[in-house]
Amino acid sequence: MASAKTTSLPAAKNPVLRKATAVDSDSSPSSGAASPIDSPQRSASSTSLSSLASADANLPKKKYGKLIDTYGNEFEVPDFTIKDIRDAIPKHCYERSNLRSLSYVARDCLYLATTFYIFHNYVTPEYIPNKPARVVLWGVYTFLQGLFGTGLWVLAHECGHGAFSAQRWVNNLVGWILHSALLVPYFSWQLSHSKHHKATGNMERDMVFLPRTREAQATRLGKLVHELSELAEETPIWTLIHLIGQQTIGWWNYLLTNVTGHNNHERQREGRGKGKKNGFGGGVNHFDPRSPLYENRDAFSIILSDIGIGLTITALYFLTQTYGLNNMFVWYFLPYMWVNHWLVAITFLQHTDPSLPHYTEEEWDFVRGAAATIDREFGFIGRHLLHGIIETHVLHHYVSTIPFYNADEASDAIRPVMGKHYRSDTKDGSIGFIKAMWKAARWCQWVEPTEGAEGPAKGVLFFRNRNGLGIRPAKIAAPQ
Repeated sequence: MASAKTTSLPAAKNPVLRKATAVDSDSSPSSGAASPIDSPQRSASSTSLSSLASADANLPKKKYGKLIDTYGNEFEVPDFTIKDIRDAIPKHCYERSNLRSLSYVARDCLYLATTFYIFHNYVTPEYIPNKPARVVLWGVYTFLQGLFGTGLWVLAHECGHGAFSAQRWVNNLVGWILHSALLVPYFSWQLSHSKHHKATGNMERDMVFLPRTREAQATRLGKLVHELSELAEETPIWTLIHLIGQQTIGWWNYLLTNVTGHNNHERQREGRGKGKKNGFGGGVNHFDPRSPLYENRDAFSIILSDIGIGLTITALYFLTQTYGLNNMFVWYFLPYMWVNHWLVAITFLQHTDPSLPHYTEEEWDFVRGAAATIDREFGFIGRHLLHGIIETHVLHHYVSTIPFYNADEASDAIRPVMGKHYRSDTKDGSIGFIKAMWKAARWCQWVEPTEGAEGPAKGVLFFRNRNGLGIRPAKIAAPQ
């Protein structure tokens, strides 16, 4: 992996770290993840890839001057097109096999069933009389089932993009069943997730882990904008509390309040966003057919998603009545919490890194947004159990209909096209993935333009923080 170019800027509290940007396809490990523009279910905001390619090719060349990411590396706005990306991918990578895809569903279900059988029958007082040992082993059970459940979540995610099967009805049937079993509103998620793919990195329209602007961060802290560069370091314990909250209730907070999604619902074209805002009671969630996240025509899909959730909750109620709350808590609910943890962690780290930009509406386009994602590495767990969603995410944002089992080859094909614009962080493998959560929380607190940016450069935003890590926030004069 080629080393990134760094610039000599004012010294930070910690040394500016070197991050890889340009990657040679022969020397870099394969990577990929999930979520492009060609959604299986069209929405009013859908855009054809051919029109995107045309738009990209006709963009006027702008001069951005020197753009500096959080590490202190000089950043250049991507200059290739979606057509360049698609043309580089071997045609067979687009092929989807029902038999192969369903075999992975069967495999993951077998993992779940076998693990349950072993623990239910052998992690018992008869075989393991030591109670603390049994508690530890059942803890291992919840962790393993959480990984296997996340694998099924990823396969349902493939369905949502049309990457599971060439037949739409197969995608939707399998995706609805799998996601409903994991208490995920399949069609509701599919529709909002499609909009995330169509607006990745867009500060006004993105739907997932959209960072705060400097102004929004200042308001949240009860400070003036110019004061952010002068604030004392955030305590590590506060960072930890924030991460624990994000990883335990973040997913349901997103479903119920659209936290981390855009809050520009007044612009909803059918007027469904009038007076609605993110937050509890704001009328923006994934369960209400009237939500501004959707169009009028989507109502039946939202109801069908709610029916799937209702059926699962009903089944869980009767199972709890039969086997008791304690058993169901260990058998289902703790593994379910692990699934939510991995889901949030994966999504957070796919879109949050000191090397990644975000764009204002004026400077955003699809190619730039898709390049504002990053591949990571989670070893055997990521590649085998989680179907490569962590390792091939960049490719997934360009062409989301490529099935995960072809994503490594397709990722290898697009890296030479992307060149220095490709982002990955594979250092330390699985341990590095876990460490990246802490690093992202400490380094990536809000976004702002490079200090001194003029013209179009004001529309290219980078993470900054109050912790003295990397490039410091721009110094802004206090209002007179």
